[in-house]
Amino acid sequence: MEGLNVEDNRPPRTAKDAAQQQQDMSRRKFLKTSGVLAGGLVGGSLFGGLITNRLDKKDDKKVVTKEDHETMSMEARQFFTRAHDFNVLSAATEQILPEDELGPGAIKLGVPYYIDKQLAGRWGINGRDYRQSPYAVKLEDNDKSAGSAGEQSILDRGDLFLLGLRSLDDESQKRFKLAFDEAQEDQQIELLTDFENDKVAMRGVQASEFFNLLLQSTLEGAYADPQYGGNRNMEGWKMKEFPGAQASYAGYMEQEEFQKLEPVSLRDYQGH
Repeated sequence: MEGLNVEDNRPPRTAKDAAQQQQDMSRRKFLKTSGVLAGGLVGGSLFGGLITNRLDKKDDKKVVTKEDHETMSMEARQFFTRAHDFNVLSAATEQILPEDELGPGAIKLGVPYYIDKQLAGRWGINGRDYRQSPYAVKLEDNDKSAGSAGEQSILDRGDLFLLGLRSLDDESQKRFKLAFDEAQEDQQIELLTDFENDKVAMRGVQASEFFNLLLQSTLEGAYADPQYGGNRNMEGWKMKEFPGAQASYAGYMEQEEFQKLEPVSLRDYQGH
């Protein structure tokens, strides 16, 4: 089922963003019309399409607080041993999927805890991937994935997240004399955009590889079944009017009118 079709006619944050507004594509309209969720990341610059054009406000700064992390939840970190790394992760995911009038953002959806939970398991150590050397150290620009050879990095996903988040924070300190999670919204967007476009050097890996993994994981955490740690209270599905894990549609198939169903998660089948 299609998501909410809400046009974003608000002015750009700066004159520099005015050209981008010609695309007239809001953050959630982008998610609906692109192939990010169904077919993987598409080519070109993605981050600009994910950021909603918002009115300039004096209280524009997004501060990630302890209360934000614990909203409607008693989760605990499993992978991230340093609280600051988790704060940087939370701030970055919130910029990719910010809270707005359409619904909650990444933090309230539990996305940071989803990522933490996944990194603590086999996914975080690439447990199902072939990881033996040799690795292709230098790849052509048009062959960054080494074709059928797949990922060509000695870093597993957990290592890549830690390296990327700390590089993001270091770059913020260098440019703005502020930790990433304390930087202004436009500063955070500038940094993430530069990581997406490989304008920041990272050791042993391209910055865009970290950004793409962060983007993919943020969207997964917002829209995966809640049993995996994100999509808290199925709010991500509710925004998209997605019915979730319905056992059957037999009772609705012959209905002439559109049927809006309350979403069902895998947990609902287990009585808790």
